[in-house]
Amino acid sequence: MEEKEIAAKEAKLRERIKQLEQLEQDIKKREKSVKEKEKAKKQVLLRLSPSLWNELAKWAEDDFRSINGQIEYLLSEAVRSRKGDYYD
Repeated sequence: MEEKEIAAKEAKLRERIKQLEQLEQDIKKREKSVKEKEKAKKQVLLRLSPSLWNELAKWAEDDFRSINGQIEYLLSEAVRSRKGDYYD
């Protein structure tokens, strides 16, 4: 009986190892995808007044975003709004 229990535990461990290896592969694929998306973004040097920076920082915090994320969000909204004006 003891050998059967050990064999059953070994089988479970092997299955768990396979699952972990699959998860590791999935994580690596996701990391690669994220890195590729990050490379696709363009970088811009932006100079802002301290007062505007502070206002953006407060706004970003309220929206649970980074300042960079907030600026990107605001620019995206402005572009969407502008595109909408042409088609209305």
